[in-house]
Amino acid sequence: MDIIAKLTEELGIKRYQTEAAVKLIDEGNTIPFIARYRKEATGALNDEVLRSLFERLNYLRNLEERKETVLASIEEQGKLTEELKAQILAAETMVLVEDLYRPYKPKRRTRATIAKERGLEPLANLITLQMLKTPLMEEAAKFIDPEKGVETAEDAVAGAKDIIAEAVSDEADYRTYIRDLTVKKGRMISTAKDAEAESVYEMYYDFDEPIAKLAGHRILAINRGEKEKFLTVKVEAPAEDILRYLEKKIITRDNPQTAPVIKEVVEDAYDRLIAPAIEREIRSDLTERAEDGAIKVFGKNLEQLLMQPPIAGQVVLGWDPAFRTGCKLAVVDPTGKVLDTTVIYPTAPQNKVEEAKAVVKKLISKYGITLISLGNGTASRESEQVIVELLKEIPVKVQYIIVNEAGASVYSASKLATEEFPNFDVGQRSATSMARRLQDPLAELVKIDPKSIGVGQYQHDMNQKKLGEALGGVVEDCVNKVGVDLNTASASLLEYISGISKVIAKNIVAYREENGRFTSRAELLKVPKLGPKAYEQCAGFMRINDGKNPLDATGVHPESYDATKKLLEKLGYTLEDVKSRKVEGVSKRISEYKKLADELGIGDITLHDIVKELEKPARDPREDMPKPILRSDVLDMKDLTPGMILKGTVRNVIDFGAFVDIGVHQDGLVHISQMCDKFIKHPLEVVSVGDIVEVKVISVDLKKQRIALTMKLGG
Repeated sequence: MDIIAKLTEELGIKRYQTEAAVKLIDEGNTIPFIARYRKEATGALNDEVLRSLFERLNYLRNLEERKETVLASIEEQGKLTEELKAQILAAETMVLVEDLYRPYKPKRRTRATIAKERGLEPLANLITLQMLKTPLMEEAAKFIDPEKGVETAEDAVAGAKDIIAEAVSDEADYRTYIRDLTVKKGRMISTAKDAEAESVYEMYYDFDEPIAKLAGHRILAINRGEKEKFLTVKVEAPAEDILRYLEKKIITRDNPQTAPVIKEVVEDAYDRLIAPAIEREIRSDLTERAEDGAIKVFGKNLEQLLMQPPIAGQVVLGWDPAFRTGCKLAVVDPTGKVLDTTVIYPTAPQNKVEEAKAVVKKLISKYGITLISLGNGTASRESEQVIVELLKEIPVKVQYIIVNEAGASVYSASKLATEEFPNFDVGQRSATSMARRLQDPLAELVKIDPKSIGVGQYQHDMNQKKLGEALGGVVEDCVNKVGVDLNTASASLLEYISGISKVIAKNIVAYREENGRFTSRAELLKVPKLGPKAYEQCAGFMRINDGKNPLDATGVHPESYDATKKLLEKLGYTLEDVKSRKVEGVSKRISEYKKLADELGIGDITLHDIVKELEKPARDPREDMPKPILRSDVLDMKDLTPGMILKGTVRNVIDFGAFVDIGVHQDGLVHISQMCDKFIKHPLEVVSVGDIVEVKVISVDLKKQRIALTMKLGG
């Protein structure tokens, strides 16, 4: 197979782009590096396309490898025909390769192999030929051999039937047809193991839907219900159609001696050998597709969450709410440094509200706190009441925001948090994380395993390796899009930078602690284990503010420094002008990019990128994202009435809708049908995590703690 041609066609790109991308990947370049600094070669393919290309490239290469193994195995048996070889080489999926290999695959002992050992293959061939003139039992009697375990003519026929059944089951064309027909016309049916049992799977207690129409989230829910022993699940295939198809293929003569036997064989081959295998394959395929869809949605949500704009320049009070053990507080300065921590007990059972308020008021005036970041866990509602009362009692303007604390407890108890705050307890670490999540969501959230960040669905039921790789890729892309400050970034942030391993990230931090600030990117080459290749991959994403070279604070790669200096000279600027931001109108002074790029010895796209960087050095792409809603008053679920219009933040997007935080501690659900007036396939077409949306309350169920919302505000 021409892998390059296949990828080019699948991704809808040009052949030269595919060739360049594959070559760069094979040379050990990372996806963020290729996406950002090798645009000339790839025709500016973005990181999303490059990741898909990388995934498919691995699949297709593994497929080619498997084909070679299969061909070698069949060749060794002396059974490889030109026709079979051509079929295997043309196969485009692993499933088809395995189907073609099935008849030649070394088998464990089956009923058919036992029958062959008993010398019944000639009888099976006679039946298959369908030319018998004499009664079958008369023919079968010739094969009686008590020593081999064939006592009667009936035994001989039964053995021959087993041999034919296996041959039918091994036929690749039949399998392909049956699989396709089952997917097209089959149904997925799930029933309750105990119809009286209460569970979240009740809608699947009597469920029946065409396989072709099954939504991904339903497949994953049914799988989980089956795993937790609430559901019995089966694939109902169009058995009549399948048996008719097989009979038509196999019964070639209307021979009264053999036709009835072959009919029985066909039924046995399908029921015993083909159907169970096809059901397993279809369910595994459905699950894989559903997982891929869910991973995509999770990835999109995660990207939006990580790219939330930082709230800069504020002293933040992180508040980790709890009942019995008290609320942990941490005061964090604008750079993320912890200034103070304490515990207050405004909630049950202690209810020391006034005492707690006094402590918080003192902290606000002592440190100039302007924002309170409250976790949304247990006792969050009660803490919010206290905060709102307190804000009304003080003269200065302080706002609060409720942050999703998913993953905070995982982080607080981690080895990383212990290294970062050896003298803090879990609660203090968690409160610090609440504050820092607002100040720089990306820098804080990279410390948590992406699976625990709480913007996915069914993430624990998926192929964990695949999920981990996909989410790791999302984090890597986000970190590299934003870039990091080489002198302040933590090891956990640095290890996501292109070309930087965990070990090198730790070495960078150790080098910084020993030698003080980095003053130039080139100094990275002095870090142990960071060689020229790693430097090439990472340098452009590392920023140094107030370093020796002003270009080190931009996204311009060191390999383009000479061209950039020439460009500045040509247009009458100096490096000092870059530092003092005096290069803003540079793009207006270039009339012919192509001509200038040739003069500077760089590509046209690279020149455009350099100019963009010079005009807005190290611009943070997160500036374009919607800012979080800051609140100063509280709303209770009981205050909600149908028809009320509110502003909210999208917290999670799933296949059938989106959860929106409207400030009442219970996120409301906007069902996909309530998102807009036109038909959409997926909520992601309309909303993303972090979006600020206007919603109208449809209904409130206090008992079940459910809020139904709509984004269709008209009428």
